[in-house]
Amino acid sequence: MANWQKRFSLDGRTALITGASSGIGWAIADVFADAGADIIAHGRDTARLAALGDIVTGRGRSYAPVSGDLASVEETAGIAAAALDAADNRIDILVNSAGIAITGPAVDYPIEDWARTLAVNLTAPFILSKALLPGMMHRRMGKIINISSQTGVIALQDHAAYATSKGGLNALTKSLMTEAAPFNVQVNAICPTVVLTEMGKQLWSAPEKKDPFIARTPLGRFGEPVEIADMALYLASPASDLVNGEILMIEGGYSSI
Repeated sequence: MANWQKRFSLDGRTALITGASSGIGWAIADVFADAGADIIAHGRDTARLAALGDIVTGRGRSYAPVSGDLASVEETAGIAAAALDAADNRIDILVNSAGIAITGPAVDYPIEDWARTLAVNLTAPFILSKALLPGMMHRRMGKIINISSQTGVIALQDHAAYATSKGGLNALTKSLMTEAAPFNVQVNAICPTVVLTEMGKQLWSAPEKKDPFIARTPLGRFGEPVEIADMALYLASPASDLVNGEILMIEGGYSSI
């Protein structure tokens, strides 16, 4: 293996990835396994998790699925405990990829949807990070990667709850970094544009919504899940050890103009 490949390799690492049964989480699990990582995958679709397991084990990596509702504090803590048990108490990489997007005008927005959005998108990553950081800090090695959104940085109509949850996730990223960095643990966030997952296609299929957004984006298109996964691979690998507390935009130049 060439030196540059070693720097991007995840050989010997174990990753917990939430939301891995679909979309960006699935792509990250696929790419990480290809780079040599053992995978613990959280998701809601057991059939999809089983299919992902076939891919991971087909590459010679170990695989364990875990389940639970990230909107529940108790179940999220249970996910962390089950993942640590499956990994013999050693998880090197945490990817908080699971997320929900319930959009609508703030004046009509149900408070129940607000609470669930913040629970899944912000509170769950905090609980999982809190559970896994001590081991990473003790071993003086670890990576936490939060899948945020460009709407955590810029304004987008009808996204008050989602944007608030992702802006909070960005702030959490920086705050955790200050505690973890002295122990050689890196914490970063990725802020994608619209990504053509099933959820992204569902929310952005209408031309009257899609076309103005793409026209405003210098690159002129939305993102693909593998593009987010490739950035996550960089952040999970030794190649990015000096990158810490960063909020990395991957959105075709939208916020640069």
